[in-house]
Amino acid sequence: MRDLYQAQRTMRQMRRQAMARGVLAVLDVGTSKITCIILQFDGPGQFRDTDGVGPMAGQSSFRVIGQFTTQSRGVRYGEIDTMGETERAVRHVVQGAQKQAGVRVDHVIATIAGARPASYGLAGEITLTAGKVTEQDVAAVLAACDAPDFGRGREVLHAQPVNFAVDARSGLSDPRDHVGNRLAVDMHVLTIDGTAASNLVQCIRRCDLELAGVGSAAYAAGRAALVEDEQELGAACIDMGGGVTGVSIFLKKHMIFADAVRMGGDLVTRDISQGLRVPTQTAEWLKTRHGGLEATGRDDVEMIAVGAASGAETGDWETDRRSISRADLIGIMRPRVEEILDGVRAVLDAAGFDHMPSRQIVLTGGASQIPGLDVLAARILGQNVRIGRPLRIQGLAQQHTAPCHAATVGLALHAANPQDEWWDFEMPVERSGVIGLKRAYRWFRNNW
Repeated sequence: MRDLYQAQRTMRQMRRQAMARGVLAVLDVGTSKITCIILQFDGPGQFRDTDGVGPMAGQSSFRVIGQFTTQSRGVRYGEIDTMGETERAVRHVVQGAQKQAGVRVDHVIATIAGARPASYGLAGEITLTAGKVTEQDVAAVLAACDAPDFGRGREVLHAQPVNFAVDARSGLSDPRDHVGNRLAVDMHVLTIDGTAASNLVQCIRRCDLELAGVGSAAYAAGRAALVEDEQELGAACIDMGGGVTGVSIFLKKHMIFADAVRMGGDLVTRDISQGLRVPTQTAEWLKTRHGGLEATGRDDVEMIAVGAASGAETGDWETDRRSISRADLIGIMRPRVEEILDGVRAVLDAAGFDHMPSRQIVLTGGASQIPGLDVLAARILGQNVRIGRPLRIQGLAQQHTAPCHAATVGLALHAANPQDEWWDFEMPVERSGVIGLKRAYRWFRNNW
């Protein structure tokens, strides 16, 4: 049991160290790209004893002083596949951001996109001995949540209280000082594959960096791409990356569900490469420069020079001068995008998204920039669909405000304005729930 409390203190101390130094690196390790931005904090940014339950605890203002993006190496489906290649890419991107910022960073908070996420809803309830809710009661009711067997090799990434109720009064974000007899809580727990998480930790450590936090890329993208009303009333964020399409659902400013579809924009590129018999580089150029999903009569006569115009000459005259119609390109891209959206639809159906009070869907991520995606998604997912760009944060360059950087920006917001997690509270030792949730600490104890 001492290990459990030591894990809490270790995590808190890691964040204190990062904030006290005044700079913190945000690292988004994706399948297609790796981005690093360096944040400079205006205030001390340390935890305050008065920070409790609520959507934003331990707030701190910040600005971006360094930013760099490079092509990802050694990552498949949002998980590290080749450690050495990923390590070199991470070192390169961190050094580029440090050079622009003119400072050295030691602490990093990172995203993880794949790792087969799974959501759980936990509930706890206690009797209020003092007749009103105290800080200790909040910790006790969180400890009273019974955790199921998450399965072998599964580790907890997020464990956030999303709703409190005092007697018959539900929907409370901060129940402290409310008068009543019973306190109840609903908590969302997100688990991931422990091996994928440990590989990310190992990669960052091999780069001589201290890990100050790990966040779900789907959660981070939702925090950046959903506006306040959408987070409050209910919305789904679909983060379409290169290898993984992350799905997160928010309600009352909390993430209440997350999952991922193991398909992304790289599959569209591969289909173009195989269908047109062109190199991957040319296929990516065709997708980003001429791609689309809604064909018109003009697309049959709009010809695209596959070789010479893309800068991918092979030396063979016929190959370099070959042209295709845009309609043919759309015909290759659309079936794969439909398959990805069908997978997203299945995830939303499993989550009961149709029963939410608001069913807004926001598409973000690199693959969301394919022309016509919002129209196609509206047919498959529902009518309330829009393309979401990340919120603008101070000092962020224009090129990093594109949808492909939503997870990066969201993680910066998470670092500066963290939402409460289960392990932010001092759990009473006598509560059996502490034993039930002890497994949630194993990965943090071993890796932080």
